[in-house]
Amino acid sequence: MLHAGQQAILRNATRFNAVACGRRFGKTTLGLALAHFGAPHAPGGLSQGLDVGWFAPQYKLLDEAWRSAKGFLRDYIARSDSQQRRLEMRNGAALDFWTLEDPDSGRGRKYGLVIVDEAAMARHLEQAWNAAIRPTLTDLKGGAWFFSTPKGRNFFWQLYQRGAERRTGWTAHHAPSSSNPHLQASELEDARQSLPERIFAQEYLAQFLEDGGGVFRRVTASVDHELLARLDTSHDTGDGRAFVIGIDWGRHQDFTVFTVLDARDRAVVAIDRFTQIEYAVQIGRLKALRKRFPHAAVVAEANSIGGPLIEQLRRDGVPVTAFQTTQASKAKIIEGLAVAFEQGEIRIPPVQWLIDELMAFDQERTAGGLMRYGAPSGGHDDGVMSLAIAWHAQAANPGKVGWAGSSVPASPWGAFAA
Repeated sequence: MLHAGQQAILRNATRFNAVACGRRFGKTTLGLALAHFGAPHAPGGLSQGLDVGWFAPQYKLLDEAWRSAKGFLRDYIARSDSQQRRLEMRNGAALDFWTLEDPDSGRGRKYGLVIVDEAAMARHLEQAWNAAIRPTLTDLKGGAWFFSTPKGRNFFWQLYQRGAERRTGWTAHHAPSSSNPHLQASELEDARQSLPERIFAQEYLAQFLEDGGGVFRRVTASVDHELLARLDTSHDTGDGRAFVIGIDWGRHQDFTVFTVLDARDRAVVAIDRFTQIEYAVQIGRLKALRKRFPHAAVVAEANSIGGPLIEQLRRDGVPVTAFQTTQASKAKIIEGLAVAFEQGEIRIPPVQWLIDELMAFDQERTAGGLMRYGAPSGGHDDGVMSLAIAWHAQAANPGKVGWAGSSVPASPWGAFAA
């Protein structure tokens, strides 16, 4: 039997539902109940003769759900196919299990309901939902449930926002661990006292943290509204200031971002962001930006299209230091920028897209034990990379203002120079 917290969610169900859950709330049990019975006033599931799709971020979570489903639905199962991860019911309906490690999972099927378990952990969730999962609901006008503990401002957070804003067909549900009456209050209190405040807020209170659950902390504390007035003004180096322009070039649907950092005040004083613009125009915009910041050092990503663009800039008389992005070099500059935010050393203007990128920026540990950094699936990190390149450049030359000269710097960024 479902507990009161789970029943409250069912009473408020709509076609599309995003449920932010605390640990041990009972989301798997609720998901299996939905898969079988459906929800009041919402598209139904197996008991109505409709096929259901269950999606999980990885095989381990998929296996756990598979085993739970076989026990929960044992009285209704006619056939179990462990190879296809498919449970066929006596009434002809079926429950399919898919892993979101393949964003095309479920493509071509027709479902009356889909359940997405631990949605915040799925790196390709946006691609999978838009291209594969959502079309499976079209024929039967099916519904969808996204269950997860929050993990930064990724695509699950975006879906939750749709529900919070009451967009057509969407509802957001909040279910902290305390909503489960079977959990002892003393156990939750012990967790609150023993865990860092941020971790308890995210994992047990099911809160989307203000400064993200990912790499960068104290982002909002670093926002300086006075910088907004400086974004469109020109500057000189007569008062001993030095500027560095960090560049991340855009490819395909990405953005090109130029970030100007005041090395003396350690503040972002200009940003230019654009997409789908010819490279010749991009070079022209960079030259125009540099006129506002005379003799600013330029450090640009050299990967892919960056190489030819850097060569062209140098032919045009713009001294550029190349930054080669590798997993190791990216980790170095991202970790340096994270420390700057943590220690309150950097100031940024109230530019919402940049704040959102920083808050959503995430990390994962590879099989080899290294950290891999990047935007969540469907997100962008062009602004983060541009800022990280600029910050690393000024941090490599603390207290120096020699950039103000007209000569080409002698590769002050060492191993990162092309």
